[in-house]
Amino acid sequence: MVLMPPELVSVPLILCYFLTFSAKYSQCNMYGVCFPLLTERQERTCSITRQHTADPVPGDKTASAEATCKLKAKFNLSGYKDVEKKKVVVGGMFPVHKRILSSDGNTSRVPVSSGCEGFNFRTFRWTQTMLFAINEINNRDDLLPNTDLGYVIYDSCFTISKAVEGTLTYLTGQDEAVPNYRCGSGAPLAALVGAGGSDLSIATARILGLYHFPQVSYCSSCSALESKFQFPTFLRTIPNDKHQSNAMAQLVLHFGWTWVGTIAADDDYGKYGIKDFKEKVEEAGVCISFSETLPKVSSPESIQRIVETVVESTANIIVVFSSDVDLSPLILELLHHNVTNRTWIASEAWVTSALINQPGVESLLGGTLGFGLKRADIPGLERHLLDLDPYADPLTEEFWGTLFNCTLDYGRALRQSKQRAREVNGTQSRAVKGAVDGLCTGRESLAKLNNTYSDISQLRITYSVYKAVYAVAYALHNLEHCEPGKGPFSGKTCADITNFEPWQLMYYLKNVNFKVPNTDEEIYFTNGDVGGLYDIINWHVNSNGEISYVTVGHYNGSAVTEDMMIIKNDSIVWNNEVLEPPRSVCSENCKPGTRKGIRQGEPVCCFDCIPCADGEISNKTNARECVLCPEDYWSNDAHDTCVHKIIEFLAFGEPLGITLIVISAFGALVTIGVMVVFIVHLGTPLVKANDALLSFSLLFSLVVTFLSSIVFLGEPQKWSCMTSQVALALGFALCLSSIMGKAAVLMMRAQVLKAARNRAKAAAKAAKAAAEAAANSGSPDVIVTNTNNNNDATASVNPEVDTLTFAHQRAIASVATLIQAVACTVWLIILPPHPVKNTSSQNIKIILECDEGSVIFICCIFGYDILLALLAFILAFIARKLEDNFSEGKSMTFGMLVFFIVWISFVPAYLSTRGKFMVAVQIFAILASSFGLLTCIFLPKCYVLLVKPENNKEEMLRPHTKPRDGTSTGTSASLNTAVTEVNTIHD
Repeated sequence: MVLMPPELVSVPLILCYFLTFSAKYSQCNMYGVCFPLLTERQERTCSITRQHTADPVPGDKTASAEATCKLKAKFNLSGYKDVEKKKVVVGGMFPVHKRILSSDGNTSRVPVSSGCEGFNFRTFRWTQTMLFAINEINNRDDLLPNTDLGYVIYDSCFTISKAVEGTLTYLTGQDEAVPNYRCGSGAPLAALVGAGGSDLSIATARILGLYHFPQVSYCSSCSALESKFQFPTFLRTIPNDKHQSNAMAQLVLHFGWTWVGTIAADDDYGKYGIKDFKEKVEEAGVCISFSETLPKVSSPESIQRIVETVVESTANIIVVFSSDVDLSPLILELLHHNVTNRTWIASEAWVTSALINQPGVESLLGGTLGFGLKRADIPGLERHLLDLDPYADPLTEEFWGTLFNCTLDYGRALRQSKQRAREVNGTQSRAVKGAVDGLCTGRESLAKLNNTYSDISQLRITYSVYKAVYAVAYALHNLEHCEPGKGPFSGKTCADITNFEPWQLMYYLKNVNFKVPNTDEEIYFTNGDVGGLYDIINWHVNSNGEISYVTVGHYNGSAVTEDMMIIKNDSIVWNNEVLEPPRSVCSENCKPGTRKGIRQGEPVCCFDCIPCADGEISNKTNARECVLCPEDYWSNDAHDTCVHKIIEFLAFGEPLGITLIVISAFGALVTIGVMVVFIVHLGTPLVKANDALLSFSLLFSLVVTFLSSIVFLGEPQKWSCMTSQVALALGFALCLSSIMGKAAVLMMRAQVLKAARNRAKAAAKAAKAAAEAAANSGSPDVIVTNTNNNNDATASVNPEVDTLTFAHQRAIASVATLIQAVACTVWLIILPPHPVKNTSSQNIKIILECDEGSVIFICCIFGYDILLALLAFILAFIARKLEDNFSEGKSMTFGMLVFFIVWISFVPAYLSTRGKFMVAVQIFAILASSFGLLTCIFLPKCYVLLVKPENNKEEMLRPHTKPRDGTSTGTSASLNTAVTEVNTIHD
C-alpha cells in the first residue's frame, strides 16, 4: 500500500470525522437516538480515508489507535435475493428453520454465527408465497406497471438473534452488517415483510423503528406491538391478539366453563395473549385451575412438569397461546401419557398447524376448538409451489433434500455412500463402482406427496403473507403515482420511486386501502392493525382417524357485543364423542344427593361435591352430611330419597320361570313315556335283561328330580325350602343307587367272564402242547380233550350261579336310598331349611331365598350323593367291556360322565351368581344332569324297542365278535345262553 504523508492524511481525516460527527446529530427520533445522513460521496471519503489510515506511519502509535476500523462479526444467513435491475427491493423474513444449532460455549476461539436446523415446511410455504406474490405483482399491468420489485428474504430460524442479524444485514445492504450505515447502492429498500413470531417482530421493529423503516408483519399478533410509541413503523395484516383473547374469553363464557387451565409460550406472544385472556375471564368469575409456561429451549423436565399438572388438574378446558413449534414437545409427551377427555382451545398460531396435527393425536386433540385467521384460495399458488427448481439456491436444495431424504450434492452423497459401505462390510464396493445411494435426481414429484408444504386447503397465515406483500405493493403504487403539487409532504411534494426515504413510504402504508385480488377483502390499517376477524374451527375426527378442520362459527371484533360471536353448537364435535359440551367448572352447587367436601390448599370457591354413599341420602342443596336410610330402605339413584328395597325371587310367571317349568315338565313327561314303552315291552329280552324293576326305579327317580326343580321356583316358603332340597337329595340317591346296583351285577359278570377266558386260554395252550408232544412221540392218532377246564368254564359263566342276583341289586338300591332318607329326616328335624331375607348380597335388593339350616348337614347329604355317583361310575366303567349289540355298561358310563361334567361346571357358575339367577343355575344343573342320564341310559334301549324291534331277540343279543383263541365274551343280555365250548385241538 502507498503511504500518504502525514500532512496529507490529516486534512481528509479531520474532514471525515467532522462529517461523521455532524451526521450523527443531523436527525434524531423520538427517543433522542440520532442516526447518520451521510451522502454516498461522504461515505466513500470516510471509507478511503480509513482505508489509508489503517496502515499508519511507522512510529505513530496514536494515529493507529484512533483510526483503525474492524469488522466485529460476519453473519451466517440463508434466504433468497433478487435485486439486479430492480427499481425497488422488498425485504422478507421467515422462520424457515425451527431453531439454531447449539454451540459448545467455547470462548477460546473466534465466535461464529450459528447455523440453523429443523426445516419447517409450513413456513417455507409462506416464503414461497411472498415470491409468488411479488412475481404476480410484477406481471400485472394495473399495479406498479413501470416498476419491477426485487426482494431480499432471510431465514430468522425462529430465533431473535437471527432476526436481528437479518435486519442489520438488510439495512446495511451487504453481507457484512455495518450498524447505522447503508453501504450498498442500487434500488431503494421499501419495507420488511416479517419477521415471523411476535418475539422476532418486537426485536426487528425496535431496530427498524429507529430509522422509520416500515415493517408489515403477517403473523405477529402480540398486543404489545400496538404501541406506536415503541413501534412507530410496525403494521400487520393479522389481527391484534386482544381480539383473540376477547374471543377466547367469550367462548369460555358461552359454554359456561368456570374452571379452565392455561398454557402459554415463554415469549411475548404467549405471555401477553394469556394475560389478556385471564383478565377478561376472571372479571366474569371464571377460576384458573393452573397457568403453565412452555419453555423456548428444549427442557424435558419442564415438559414433564406441565404434563403432570394437566393430568392432575380437574379442569377439562385448556386454553393454549403458543406457536406450533413450542407446543409440539408438550403434545408428544401428553400422547405418551395417553391423556384424553380434555377440550383444547387453540390460538391461531397452531389451530391448523400440520406440525401439531400428526397421526395419532386424535385421541388427545379431537374436538379442539380454536380461532383461525380468515381462509382464502390463492389461484396459481399451488402451481408455483410445485414448480420449484431444486438447484435454484441452497435453501431450496435443503428443502428438496429434507423432503425426499436425499441430497443434490454429488460429493456429499458419495461420501455418505462410502461411509455406509464401510460400516456394513468394511469395503467401498458399490459406492465407488456403481450408483451413489441417497442422491436426488432433481426430478422427484412434489405433487405426489401429501405434505404440509403443498397442502393449500387451509391458507390462513399464507393468505396473511399474501396480503402483506400486496399492502406494500399498493403503498408503492400510490407513492409512484403521486401527482406533483398534490403530494402529502412538505410543499405538497411527492416522493421519487427510485430514491425515496422509508418514512415517506410509511405514510402511504398507514393510509393504504385496497381490495385483495381474488377475494375482494378490503384491507386498511387502523393504528397499524386490521379488523379482528376469525373463523371458529373445530377438529373433527373421521372414521379413518384423520382430523379435518370444520368451521363452526365466526368472530368479528368490530361488531356490537351481541353480534361478535356466531357459533353453531350443533355442528361441534367434542372430545368425549357426545353432543353436549363438556362441563368444566371450579365447583357448582352441590345438589341433593351429594355433600360438600373441602379441598385442602385450594380456594374456598373450589370444593368437591361428594355423592352420598349407597344407602345414604341428602335432600337439600349444599348438604354437609348424608343421612343413613332405614334397614328395609335404600337410597334411590339420585340419593335424595329413601325407597323400599326391591324384593327379588325367581317367580313362576316371569319368562325365565316359565321356561324352566316347561323344560321340567317336558323331562318328566318324556321319562313317563319311557316307562310306558318299557311296560308295553316288559316281556322282551331287552327289558328283562339286568332287572326290569331297577330300570323302573331309575325312571321313577328321574321323574322325581325333574319335578323337584319346579319346587325351587316361586317365593320361598317353609314347606318349599324343605321339599325342594329333600326331594332333590332323595331323587338323586334313588337314581344313583339304582345305577350302582345295575353296574355292580355287570361288573361281577365281567370279572367272571374274564376269569373264564383266562382258564379257557390256559386249557387251549395245554391241549396244543399235548398234541405237539404226541406228534413228536410218533402217536399221531391220539386226541387230547380238556374236559375238566371245559366244565369249569361252563360252570363259572352259568347265570344260575351268579354271585349277585336281582335281589342283591334291589337290596343295594334300597339300602343306599334308605340311608339318604334317614339323613334327610334327621336334617329336617334338627335344622330344617327355612326362608330368609338376604340383604347383604345386593344393597338395593332384598333377595328371598332358602337358608339350608346347617351347612354341615347339606354337605353330608349331597356329599353322600357324590359318593354314590363315584361308586356307580367306577362299577359301570369296569363293566363297560361287556360286548354285544347293546352294551348297558357303556351307556351307564357315559351317563355318569355327563352327570359329573354338569355338576362340576355348576359349582363355579353357582358361586359367581347372585339372587334369583343362583336358583336358575341350580335348576339348570338338575335338568341337565337328569336329561343326560335319561338320554345316555334309555335312549339306546328305546331305539331298539321302537325303531329296531327285530334286534330285540335272544340271538341278536349274543356276542357279535370272538377272540382269536376261540373264547367268547359275555354281555348283560347274553349271559343266559350256553357257555362257549373249549375247542379241542387235534392233528
